Amino acid sequence: MQKRLHAFVCGRVQGVWYRASAQKTAQKLGLHGWVGNLADGRVELVAEGDEQALQQLLDWCWQGPTLAQVTDIQQEWSDATHAFSDFSTQRL
Repeated sequence: MQKRLHAFVCGRVQGVWYRASAQKTAQKLGLHGWVGNLADGRVELVAEGDEQALQQLLDWCWQGPTLAQVTDIQQEWSDATHAFSDFSTQRL
């Protein structure tokens, strides 16, 4: 079953290649959606696909790229809407 993960990643996650790394990871996992920086310093991510692949992405989100320091992830799960054709970075 296809699911959707909507997450807000908190901590030192901007200016450390978090978005680009998340995009690359999501693409490797065959997921669709987007990731973007928020004005308050968090990263927002929406991903759709196989539930196991989404869990792998969420596990990666806790680590992030080398310079990231993740302190919290607020997450919401729902059914996929199939609104995305790829995984991209967004300017929010």
